[in-house]
Amino acid sequence: MPALLRLRPELIATAALGLPLVGSHLARMMIGVTDTLMIGRTGVEPLAALVLANSYFHILTMLGSGYGLVVLGLIAAARARGDDVEARRVTRMALWLSLIHSLAVAPLFWWSGAILTALGQEPQIAALGQDYLRIMAWAMPATLFGMVLNSFLAALGRANMVLAITVAALPLNAGLNWVLIFGKLGLPPLGVTGAALASASVIWVQVGALAACAALLPVARRYHLFLRLWRADWTAFRAVLAMGLPIGLTLVAESGMFTGANVMMGWFGAVPLAAHGIALQITAVTFMVHLGISNAATIRVGSAHGAGDADGLRDAALAAVVLSAALALVPVFLFIVAPGPLIAVYLNPADPNGPAILVLAAALMLYAALFQMVDAMQVIALGLLRGVQDTRVPMMLAIVSYWLVGLPAGWLLAFPLGLGPAGLWLGLLVGLSCAAAALMARFWGRGRTGWRAGAVPGGPLASGARRG
Repeated sequence: MPALLRLRPELIATAALGLPLVGSHLARMMIGVTDTLMIGRTGVEPLAALVLANSYFHILTMLGSGYGLVVLGLIAAARARGDDVEARRVTRMALWLSLIHSLAVAPLFWWSGAILTALGQEPQIAALGQDYLRIMAWAMPATLFGMVLNSFLAALGRANMVLAITVAALPLNAGLNWVLIFGKLGLPPLGVTGAALASASVIWVQVGALAACAALLPVARRYHLFLRLWRADWTAFRAVLAMGLPIGLTLVAESGMFTGANVMMGWFGAVPLAAHGIALQITAVTFMVHLGISNAATIRVGSAHGAGDADGLRDAALAAVVLSAALALVPVFLFIVAPGPLIAVYLNPADPNGPAILVLAAALMLYAALFQMVDAMQVIALGLLRGVQDTRVPMMLAIVSYWLVGLPAGWLLAFPLGLGPAGLWLGLLVGLSCAAAALMARFWGRGRTGWRAGAVPGGPLASGARRG
């Protein structure tokens, strides 16, 4: 109890910063949920195609998202030192790297159908997935720019603006989906293609609003973020690349485990894949809560790290762990007691496959309840480590946990040992548990030797020329 009283100010500060971030992540996730709900009304095959396509898009997004995420801690640390120039430099080069990544992965979108077919997916589902992904390729730059600008505004204490913009996009996306998926207002029904057109349009509208905030809000205006944006700053470019790429690869390792599970679930057929996709999206919604707290932890820990405040850093870390663990108990209860109503909203009552999907998805939700706590702890640990600018070793720990432990365990349990879809989810639990233990050990192990040990005096750009 005395420890909680000591942490109370930090708990309040983390919650105040984290709740708008949680809200923005949930609102962003709800755009995908809306797509899935509406496509689910058109049939099992379009739903299965959307599950695969979203996983494909997600993993390529995660690979490039490290540049947006790394600036959370870098800006927080720079502001703690009173260094506005460094905050501007890293944000600009994160935008550059986001564009480069988008161009580099564009061919993977164009030929996605052949790739999905080669991974063992049914040809008609792969073809529908490719229709979606070829359009979403145009949304990749906006998606990554949005992540960078989200981080910039959140680190400046304006996460509420990010939340407002994301929430405003929800009705716009739903309206466009209604028109384009089902063919309203005189337009033909476009199904999966319509969902892609709606999502891509909304993402670009969002990033335009975020850019306006980053340029015009009083707290942001002094950074002159877009002034001479075309000028290269190679010192900042290399620093953001060196720290951001490992974050992206870490996220790919985790996302890749889930995407690998999606691919293997597809080997069981469209019904198991649809059930898996629904259960996975429900758990992804709850995960957004912990992701928002993790982002807040990066900012709080990054600020203490930049100021050289070891006690403040420790308290910020403990507050994030306590807050996330408490919030994880709610979905555990819901997944065990009432999975049916959560699943039913995704299904068309007239679909003859609906009852089979409902039964299987409800069984998978019990496994999802088991990994809520470890999933929360692994993402919190990653947020804490980013706050102290530790990204390379966590990348290796994640790769081992997800690819060398979790995914093989899922395959072994599902196929050779005959547990089927449940075996894949048990493998996810094994991988996430391994990651949570290893990453938490890494962070608190560094704490025993001093978090300042790995810091570069004056910040990561101190050795470079001061560029505007």
